[in-house]
Amino acid sequence: MKKIKGALISVFYKDGLAEIVRELDKHGVKIYSTGGTQTFIEELGVKAHAVEDLTGYPSILGGRVKTLHPKVFGGILSRRDNETDIQQVAQYEIPEIDLVIVDLYPFEQTVATPGATEQQIIEKIDIGGISLIRAAAKNFKDVAIVPSVAQYGYILDLLKTQDGATTLEQRRHLAAEAFNVSSHYDTAIFNYFNRTEGIPAFKQSFTEQKATHLRYGENPHQAATFYGDLSERFEQLHGKEISYNNMLDMDAAVNLIGEFANDSSDAAFVIMKHNNACGVAVRPTLVEAWKDALAGDPVSAFGGVLITNRVVDKATAEKINEIFFEVIMAPGYEPEALAILETKKNRIILKTKAEVGTGGCCACGRQFRSLLGGVAVQERDAKVGGLDSEAKQVTAKGITDAELKDLIFANKIVKHSKSNAIVLAKGGMLLASGIGQTSRVDALKQAIAKAKSFGFDLRGAVLASDAFFPFADCAEIAHGEGIDTIIQPGGSVRDQETIDYCNANGMAMVFTGLRHFKH
Repeated sequence: MKKIKGALISVFYKDGLAEIVRELDKHGVKIYSTGGTQTFIEELGVKAHAVEDLTGYPSILGGRVKTLHPKVFGGILSRRDNETDIQQVAQYEIPEIDLVIVDLYPFEQTVATPGATEQQIIEKIDIGGISLIRAAAKNFKDVAIVPSVAQYGYILDLLKTQDGATTLEQRRHLAAEAFNVSSHYDTAIFNYFNRTEGIPAFKQSFTEQKATHLRYGENPHQAATFYGDLSERFEQLHGKEISYNNMLDMDAAVNLIGEFANDSSDAAFVIMKHNNACGVAVRPTLVEAWKDALAGDPVSAFGGVLITNRVVDKATAEKINEIFFEVIMAPGYEPEALAILETKKNRIILKTKAEVGTGGCCACGRQFRSLLGGVAVQERDAKVGGLDSEAKQVTAKGITDAELKDLIFANKIVKHSKSNAIVLAKGGMLLASGIGQTSRVDALKQAIAKAKSFGFDLRGAVLASDAFFPFADCAEIAHGEGIDTIIQPGGSVRDQETIDYCNANGMAMVFTGLRHFKH
């Protein structure tokens, strides 16, 4: 814990500040401030030392320069455990500042104000405030930064409950919040200036990423560029240049195989086509996993992307080599297996460099999608695709261990299937899936028709749905095909109708409480 002894407060908005100021005063913190903020603090009956008195300079250039001075930034940036810094702070009589509370001029609000002139907008580009935020955040080891009113509640709670002190972890958290504020602010300024410049903004955010121009995008008439470094995730052992569409399927395949990353006892094989699995199987040996994954849909497997969680052996390579596919990804290849797979000149053979997890190829845990002229960001669906403590059996009929294993298997696959999605599985093998349908009934009918077209007996199979059943019709259709075990999120106002139908017809059903929409 580090006690706050000195604080600099300089804010545009004063709402919510009074209680923090009083709490700092209660703990004997020496407060430095500027202009209107100093007046506000002193009207509370709390002493505030003028920054002008500290620096020896008044606010100049129309308020453009107030805090930009070594006595301010030295107090923020000085390293408390650095002997040279300690000597220089003493030599130049620089007070240590342990807390900085600052906000930024309302640039975005000014831009949005009807009739605002360019000069008015430019004057709302904060210089001192953004510098204070970055300096304090950089020195989070010794300084706590409160970069906006959004963090007032957090710092006030720390002051009250920790006797005016902060921990390193708390200061690191505030630093992260600070850089989030500063990056958003700078982006808003860039966007204003970029109205007429046409600098590609998305590229701008990836300036530290390697840019690779692809042959084309989803179609030959679309240009495409990849920002990132695939060599950090894969070693390309053979084959042609990776395409835009290859990458889409690779990402989908990596995310799905990640669900089986911890299944150390069995080999898993996934065949991916157009971002959906057309074949998945888990078996004691890799060659068995391949054979049964392919059996799920040998037609769609043509031209697909393959991935496994095991080193590819010779026997498996011989079987794989019998069909045409674009890409294969595996943690390794036996020399004889690699030689077999390399017989096709353009076949892309990739060796995964690290354990493939549910984060896929994105270590940041977020997903980005361009839409409506902007970019939407969301957390990845990192919840396990199996069963957790939230799951519950809602029917009278029990579930066997074998059925439970298949339910978990099917639910992992449906999590990575385009909505509306239904997955049918049996014995650790994907029989068929209905994907991308506008109704859940159509998705189920598609899955059933597909399974039958390849001669599968659906009796004893399990059904997984990515979202709840709005009616009992899916349970009725499934029962008619001999499918009597279901896993779904639940949550429909008509759940009881489906439960009642299952109970009346000797079916078992599990609610996970976890939806897996994938649009």
